[in-house]
Amino acid sequence: MTPKPHQKAGGDIAGGRKNMQLLIQLRWIAVLGQITTIAVVSLVFEYQLPLLPMLLVIAGLILFNLFSLWRDRLHQSVTNRPLFLALLVDVVSLTALLFLSGGATNPFAFLFLLQVILSAVLLEVWATWIIVGLTSISLAAMTVYYVPLAPLTSHAHPFPSAYLEGLLISFALNAILLAFVITRITRNLRSGDAQLADLRQRAAEEEHIVRMGLLASGAAHELGTPLATMSVILGDWRRMPELTGQVELQDEIAEMQAQLQRCKTIVSGILLSAGETRGESSVKTTLRTFLQDLVEEWRNIRSIETFQYDNRIIEDCPVVFDTALKQMIWNVLDNALEASPQWVSLEIGRNDELLQLEVSDRGPGFPPEMLAEFGKPYQSSKGKPGGGLGLFLSVNVARRLGGTVEAHNRAKGGARVKLTLPLAAIAIEDPPATWRPPG
Repeated sequence: MTPKPHQKAGGDIAGGRKNMQLLIQLRWIAVLGQITTIAVVSLVFEYQLPLLPMLLVIAGLILFNLFSLWRDRLHQSVTNRPLFLALLVDVVSLTALLFLSGGATNPFAFLFLLQVILSAVLLEVWATWIIVGLTSISLAAMTVYYVPLAPLTSHAHPFPSAYLEGLLISFALNAILLAFVITRITRNLRSGDAQLADLRQRAAEEEHIVRMGLLASGAAHELGTPLATMSVILGDWRRMPELTGQVELQDEIAEMQAQLQRCKTIVSGILLSAGETRGESSVKTTLRTFLQDLVEEWRNIRSIETFQYDNRIIEDCPVVFDTALKQMIWNVLDNALEASPQWVSLEIGRNDELLQLEVSDRGPGFPPEMLAEFGKPYQSSKGKPGGGLGLFLSVNVARRLGGTVEAHNRAKGGARVKLTLPLAAIAIEDPPATWRPPG
């Protein structure tokens, strides 16, 4: 069967849980309205009603609504079946109440239309037609079989006038409920469509990351041979008799070998990240130790005039980190350094079970259009080909760990990027008994 536009593949309806919550709210409104109507008809219009059976029906409806509330708190997915069951219960309870209070002669019989409209909006086609058939059969049967309304006294409100008043109230109630329900359902459907669009966007971004990873891995393999060749040549130059006595040239060759070794380390890191999973390439350490080592390593290989580092974490804990997380933080620091070579600040704190890192600079800040599309690929203020990929990768790594990356412009000038990560995603749940923090 082809799903409706608002229905997800696999049977789960977009916004289904919100629609079930809407039915629960409507059921409470129905219970209040039914009790009020019974009181008015009995006390004001002075008609005799079978109060005990009617109150039992309302009590059953309350119990079902409490069960629905309990199920909603379990955060279970809501498909066509539970919505269909909920509307069936509403139709059966309304039928029972109408049967006990005049059947088709009761002006509130028009509330059947509300059930039909709700089923047409919320349910699959086959379920909608079952509701249509059930309400039609129920209303037709109650033209013959029902408990008639009997006046308590000869001074009771005349039936035609009471019927017209009830008809007006029923119409107004139907109109109000339909406007309320259709508005809420439309909002739920739009929310579901927005979620689907966000999932499609994330899938496209993840596909882009996979392509970039494949290209990076391929480039790392390709670079291995020329780097090895250059390493051999530099080693030969350093041992050549005519060059061994030239101190200045030997220093330059040593510097070239050091930079070449750094390139080989970067290539090895790319291959390691591409070929191993988080659990296989992770390293056990503590939160403060990891951050301290990360900052010292970044500061040693970058040229910066002033780097302010403020680690306000008091309570340390054992954690596990991999190269992807380290590179994510470095990407944000590198972007701040490019925008502000004279001054970069890194503030680290802990808010309950969240790790918060704020990187600030005194550069030109983010353009408004970039803030609006922050984290999207190729969104950069530098105007370079391929710009913006560092922040794009950082946002996706943070998202994979359940965190967020936010960007703002500082009032004093420059930009601030805030990374928030749940400690549960990086903490060691059950450390071995023999393990001790390093240091």
